Amino acid sequence: MDTAHGRLTKDGIRIYEQNDFAGMAKAGEVAARILDEIAVHVFPGQSTAEIDRIITEKVEAAGAKSATIGYKGYQHASCISVNHVVCHGIPGPKTLKDGDILNIDVTVIVDGWFGDTSRMYVAGKLGRKAERLIQVTHDSLMRGIEAVKPGNTFGDIGHAIQSYVEAQRMSVVRDFCGHGLGRVFHAPPNVLHYGRAGTGPVLEEGMFFTIEPMVNLGRPETKVLADDWTAVTRDKSLSAQFEHSVGVTADGVEIFTPSPAGTFHPTYTA
Repeated sequence: MDTAHGRLTKDGIRIYEQNDFAGMAKAGEVAARILDEIAVHVFPGQSTAEIDRIITEKVEAAGAKSATIGYKGYQHASCISVNHVVCHGIPGPKTLKDGDILNIDVTVIVDGWFGDTSRMYVAGKLGRKAERLIQVTHDSLMRGIEAVKPGNTFGDIGHAIQSYVEAQRMSVVRDFCGHGLGRVFHAPPNVLHYGRAGTGPVLEEGMFFTIEPMVNLGRPETKVLADDWTAVTRDKSLSAQFEHSVGVTADGVEIFTPSPAGTFHPTYTA
């Protein structure tokens, strides 16, 4: 068995030690603080390239390293996914319009630990359908997190998210999922945002992973564009996503990426 930073389960999921939680919390706080600070730079007329440039500066100023610059050839410190872009939107010169909604996803490396989080933002005035989509997506993430405790399964997490979203007449994207992380960016398990309760690997204290549901107003199907990164809804319906990095504790869960300013949800104010 690999003994570097804990052990591996039979499913290949790393079990980290108690003192590893502090490293994850430190990395998560840096990523979450950057997402707090970028909010004032999201407005109609702003380009996603400029938002990414500011994020790059903030990562460097924090003494951290971007996990995404150079990852599989990607050259940006963030993914910025606007409106019907589900995930992995590439920052560019296109400017935001009034009412656009966007997910900004940032992953940093601090002292070898990966902090990975994303949240929704609004340029200008938020439309009613988009507002409801954002709320349902946020609440589905929190319901998934509530299912995290030793003895539950990864299927319990997916079921909590899927059952809530579909009761709101929206759909959960199946083509992308959460993932294990820690001292690596992506590791087992795949954290599905749908599934049957009681199925999948059993949660154990010391597991670190992301939960990051993507929810569509329309159907769940996606397609990846010719750039090999940008994923969009096939029916062009709006999509939203929220992401936290979490660790399983002795009796529940620790969220490594809470907003220091209390602004994880875009309509909350500090």
